[in-house]
Amino acid sequence: MPRPKEFDRETALREAIQVFCDGGFEGTSTDDLLRGMGISRQSMYDTFGDKRALYLEALRHYITERVANQIRILSAAASALKGLEATLNAAAIAGTKEGTSGCMGLGAISEFGRSDHEIASLIDTAERTLQSALLHRIDEGKSRGEISADVDTRAATDFLSATFSAIKLAARGGASPQNLRNIARMAIRSLK
Repeated sequence: MPRPKEFDRETALREAIQVFCDGGFEGTSTDDLLRGMGISRQSMYDTFGDKRALYLEALRHYITERVANQIRILSAAASALKGLEATLNAAAIAGTKEGTSGCMGLGAISEFGRSDHEIASLIDTAERTLQSALLHRIDEGKSRGEISADVDTRAATDFLSATFSAIKLAARGGASPQNLRNIARMAIRSLK
């Protein structure tokens, strides 16, 4: 009869995410994961599979949670412009908290680019989901006169998506909280 698991799966997965955020896929050994997750090798393989399977599950969990949070913040404000501003400011705050550990999604893009179909598909799906929400709020802001009618909605959506990545990368590089807020503020100014 198999022994019951002696760890919380969700907690172990969150710890794996942190380890992958710190070292990426290639820079993270199985031993690093076991130490970070606080589980045995057999428990890891029985619960998550090999390192790649764990990485894919961790990445899926990470980006799903992050995109859902961004969309929640974006949608919560009554004003489209305020929603966009709140989302960018939240990214700046998160970047400050994450600091040198970085963003797992951005790390995956940097490490794999388009070379791994499964990883690229996860990133693409997350990006399409976020861009759809941004596009909707930008259009809404234009129709209400909060955002300049001259703003190209598609270009603004692409720019804001790139700004989220820039904030995360700047945070990983050691940018101060003020620098990150300045990036967010300038992005909002571009919409007026």
